[in-house]
Amino acid sequence: MKLSIILSLIFIGCVSDSQPKPRGYLRLDYPLPNYIQTKGGSTFFSFEFNSLAKMKHDNRLASRLIYPEMKATLYMNYVPINKNLDSLLNDAYKMPYKHISKAEAIPEKLFINKQKKVYGTLFSIVGNAASQHQFFLTDSINHFLVGSLYFYAKPNYDSIYPAAHYLEKDITHLMESLKWK
Repeated sequence: MKLSIILSLIFIGCVSDSQPKPRGYLRLDYPLPNYIQTKGGSTFFSFEFNSLAKMKHDNRLASRLIYPEMKATLYMNYVPINKNLDSLLNDAYKMPYKHISKAEAIPEKLFINKQKKVYGTLFSIVGNAASQHQFFLTDSINHFLVGSLYFYAKPNYDSIYPAAHYLEKDITHLMESLKWK
């Protein structure tokens, strides 16, 4: 009798209900940024950038900020204004909207710094688009800088959101610290 009670308790105790596990997501923590001043490279402007990034100058007019740990690159191109500000602005506003088929929204943040004569807009592309952030900066007379952020991964907004949000702060700091030469 004792043996049958023990065996029945063992069998009852070993039965478990199978339940699906909830989906798990990585918790991505990024360090506080340490901003450093650009050296060399462009003769037209300077700015501060996150020390996590590596600055590459393709030529006098094109630069890249490469974030190897996030598998992202911020491409920047400088264009001198030569009576073509309207077409440069038109192109800069059209560029983010090339992602409209994949974007859920494209909010814009205006940037105005009258003291440094730096004006621009930051576009954040919400959704599974190839580029998550694009911006332009100008002094409206001589200088025009345009930038685009790309990740080296299939565009999945939920997965890259933490990195995109972190890099948005870096781009905002870049815009705020930019000085024309």
